[in-house]
Amino acid sequence: MTELPEVLVLSKNHKVLHMLAYVREYSTLTTYTDTVFLFREKMVDYMLPAAGSKFKGWTKPRVLTSKSYYQFKDSRGLDSVSDVSNHHFSWSDWIGIVSAVPIPERLRTVETGSDTVKGKYSLTEIWVKNKDSVKVSVNVMADTASRRWVRDLSVFFKKELDFESFGINFSYDNVLGDFVSPLDLTAYSFKIKSQGRGYDMFRFNRKTEPFFVSTCADVWILDREFITEKEARKWERQKFDSDEIGIYESTDAPTLSNDILSLIDRVENIDKNEVKLDYVTDQNMKSEKIGGRNFKIGRRALLLLKQATGITRYRARKNLNRQWDEFRKGRREAQK
Repeated sequence: MTELPEVLVLSKNHKVLHMLAYVREYSTLTTYTDTVFLFREKMVDYMLPAAGSKFKGWTKPRVLTSKSYYQFKDSRGLDSVSDVSNHHFSWSDWIGIVSAVPIPERLRTVETGSDTVKGKYSLTEIWVKNKDSVKVSVNVMADTASRRWVRDLSVFFKKELDFESFGINFSYDNVLGDFVSPLDLTAYSFKIKSQGRGYDMFRFNRKTEPFFVSTCADVWILDREFITEKEARKWERQKFDSDEIGIYESTDAPTLSNDILSLIDRVENIDKNEVKLDYVTDQNMKSEKIGGRNFKIGRRALLLLKQATGITRYRARKNLNRQWDEFRKGRREAQK
């Protein structure tokens, strides 16, 4: 009996590639005196339309649900933890899926091998092929051409943000042609260190004081499928309840370190009711209005409500009719 190879049949109507991934990230925000460390787990998705499609989709990871664990330290010995923070400093939301990239010519005809691509200052890409598996390591700082791997970050390079280091690794499997593509991607990881984050961190550092950001992240592709543009638009409009979406670890994800497990345990055992009772309100933030109500906001909301229900127009017509009646009455009395 002849055994036929597996064949993937794609419908012409299924033009959008939907991908689901599990993410782990480790990010740090520091000044010379303060440090905020973040460990976060996320479920994300990507929507990649075929060429010529009117549906734009998204290549950056869209967060479906996440769990965050923060640790705060300062020079006075403060060491506290939380599951929320006012400072958004992670780079992980900007590193997305790369479109098809050609494999170096010397690797296309061999079963195993490696090749390097030199940038302006140093090696910018290292390719390693082992049968149908391909791994690519990219030093984004070595050459401006390397930015094709991180197109969503181009706006930050234009702002001349000071990246100290920027490396990213991609793993592809079942590669059959002369290109690596999102359809073959199994995982990617990156490490980024920068001075600054493209904007000031409000109330974290003094304006004259620099701050530093680092992000290390691992992304594992869990599933992918081709869907129609109609289905893709439904996914785009879908509002997700983060409590209803679970976090599913990749089987390839390693066991978390003891330090991270300890941080998770501390955060998950916070007594939030006790924290609220111990919180002392900043008197400088107290409103001078009676009862602390903001009447300007209230009047604005009431005005919008009146406009929506037509009450404003009704009262205007009523006042106009009353004024005309008074005018006519006054004219009649003047003629007597």
